Amino acid sequence: YENIMRFIKAFAPRLKYSVELYEGKDPVFDSFGIEMEISRALENKIWLKSGGYIVIETTEALTPIDVNTGSYVGKRNLEETILKTNLEAVKEIAYQLRFRNIGGLIVIDFIDMAKRSDRERVFMALKEALSKDKAKTNVLPMSDLGLIEMTRKRTRASLNMLLTEPCSYCEGKGVLKSRQTVCYEIFRELERECALPDSEGHVYVMVNPEIETMLREEEQDSIIDLEKRINKRIVIIGKSNFHLEQYEITG
Repeated sequence: YENIMRFIKAFAPRLKYSVELYEGKDPVFDSFGIEMEISRALENKIWLKSGGYIVIETTEALTPIDVNTGSYVGKRNLEETILKTNLEAVKEIAYQLRFRNIGGLIVIDFIDMAKRSDRERVFMALKEALSKDKAKTNVLPMSDLGLIEMTRKRTRASLNMLLTEPCSYCEGKGVLKSRQTVCYEIFRELERECALPDSEGHVYVMVNPEIETMLREEEQDSIIDLEKRINKRIVIIGKSNFHLEQYEITG
């Protein structure tokens, strides 16, 4: 907090009232629900409250988004079910585009709607939802097949690029949480597990050897700081049979 405030005082004094020191007992990510949002951001499938869901894929050329009714069957008829699911998906899609910072060409495959008025209603709802987006967007009208093509200006790396890295297990065909992301998850889990440092002792963290190396080298200062806060010695144990994202905490 003090380092940030010194930086702001020197380079951006207008931001000094935007920074607040968190002093709660729970990890800050838990307190503000960020942990759950990060987990959602790394999932391809996002469930809607109605029971429908959207699927977001990422490719080099574009980002396709697919809308599905899922378990939602509606109260009256199929057309009502489809329209309600599409309208609910519009809000979630606009939020996910901002939250994940998805840019470039985006193709949204809404559930087919027979009525032109319904297609127009969904299109206008999407434009309204995107009006809150600070990044510049350009949306084309919906096609007869329920497809909407749009572009969103890239302002920085997407959340997926920041939190993941190419999967070494499948030769880059998928993604894994980055080693740094896994390390920070372990730190937050340690704070949860050792929230009440009633006595001195040891806590054992079993991890993949690559995570062990990062914890011992790049994150050594973080380990030392965390040991002081939880009043326990953190013992890191490398396990060659552990998946890169797998870890266990005992003791």
